[in-house]
Amino acid sequence: MSRPERGFTLIEVVVVIAIIAILLGLMLSAVQKVRSAAARSQCQNNLRQLALACHNYAAAKGHLPPGVVIGNGRAEQVPLFCSTWLVHILPYVEQSAVWEQVQAAYRADPNPYNPPHEAVSQIVILLYGCPSDSRMGSPQANTASGLVRALTSYLGVMGDNYATNDGVLYADSQVRLGDIRDGTSQTLMIGERPPSANLRFGRWYNGGGQAFTGSLDAALGVREINLRPQAIPHCPRITYRFEAGDFWDDCDVFHFWSPHTGGANFAFSDGSVRFLSYSAASIMPAMASRAGGEVVNPPE
Repeated sequence: MSRPERGFTLIEVVVVIAIIAILLGLMLSAVQKVRSAAARSQCQNNLRQLALACHNYAAAKGHLPPGVVIGNGRAEQVPLFCSTWLVHILPYVEQSAVWEQVQAAYRADPNPYNPPHEAVSQIVILLYGCPSDSRMGSPQANTASGLVRALTSYLGVMGDNYATNDGVLYADSQVRLGDIRDGTSQTLMIGERPPSANLRFGRWYNGGGQAFTGSLDAALGVREINLRPQAIPHCPRITYRFEAGDFWDDCDVFHFWSPHTGGANFAFSDGSVRFLSYSAASIMPAMASRAGGEVVNPPE
């Protein structure tokens, strides 16, 4: 006589479901870690290419590109007014066609905020964006003015702040590699900083920044200052440091940070790229200056 088949008890079913849920959670966590690692690696590769482009620009011109072109602040008197270093390296990142469009737009109108510049300023250049930021895939509108521009995740390092000009990429800069007396391997050149939540700052094309200093748009100091009300009035007027940020906090536009956990990627002036943890905040000013005489060992 055969024995009757025994079914699962409720407790056994619950245990099995719990085990499956745990396994799925572990799998999803592993997948997310792989994706995050891939995005961080791609971001580092982007920075390597940008640093190489800056070096190739320097080889051709004798100096690194200007962080942003401001001149006397009069668009009609300044060639390529408000153009960023990312504009100037276009021929060195296989974007010569876009560079030609830039020049045509400036010939039509010297003010980069006027209609002749709309089409070229909305071109998305994937190299200029971190894959961890979904906003990089299409032009975005400033929530206040409605101005639509393509964005960038990468800013030049101005130095300590917008006023010191002791870094390598700042307003009207023409820094030669030989001017970096602290050593190119010890001096920051480019870092990560997502665009502001309101999408006012973080454009690759025209980078007037706050009060036409270039700050916040094309380049950034490692201890930046809020020039209220020219920047973001509701943010505290304090010195901002290298620390974690959030996509939805406008005030995080004042400091370098990234979507990656624990720190951000930076390209140094020798072309190398390193991931710096937020614990490096205290030595960032030393690494940002090109000739301050400091001796630092960047933490990994």
